[in-house]
Amino acid sequence: MHSQMGPAKSFSRVALWALSLPLAFVLIAHAAVTPLGPGTAAPTWKELPGIDGAKHSLADLDDAKVVVVAFTCNTCPFAQSYEERFSTFAKKYADRGVEFVAINCNLDEDDLLPAMKERAKAQGFAFPYLHDASQSVGRAFGAKVTPHLYVLDKDRKIAYVGSFDDARKPERVTKEYVVDAVEALLSGKEVPVAKTRATGCSIRYE
Repeated sequence: MHSQMGPAKSFSRVALWALSLPLAFVLIAHAAVTPLGPGTAAPTWKELPGIDGAKHSLADLDDAKVVVVAFTCNTCPFAQSYEERFSTFAKKYADRGVEFVAINCNLDEDDLLPAMKERAKAQGFAFPYLHDASQSVGRAFGAKVTPHLYVLDKDRKIAYVGSFDDARKPERVTKEYVVDAVEALLSGKEVPVAKTRATGCSIRYE
């Protein structure tokens, strides 16, 4: 015997279906890009506007021994928890031929260039912070979350991709993936861990 669905149950199911749509779209968007793997030539970027008012290109960093690219944003709690670590890293390695560059691909008002300038000033960013308004750079790298890190060797091939380290809270960090990769490259050694899973907020590709 078939029971007839009442109005309350019918509405409940429709509501649940509607609520599930945004998550589904996020998951689809998240799966639409695939991070480039170690050994792959890094995509270039040109004329990306930075918080300093200048336009930036990967070619500007030709003299760098290593380039670290961090896809990040203003608003993600995961990204925010790494801002101080990024600045510390950038300052520590600036004299050793390592360039650290942060790129924001999100297009919400809180992640546009004016807000980026405010965030950088308030947090004392010690690195270039660029906006990828076309989202083409993020897509080319296959960046999925904020933060998502890529370490480029002297030939601008990806030597490491993934998380900055193994813990969101600094006091719980036991493995410093990006630091280890950079140190290995500067010493002419093989990167000990070339790939990890990046954890953070999904980049909102449109």
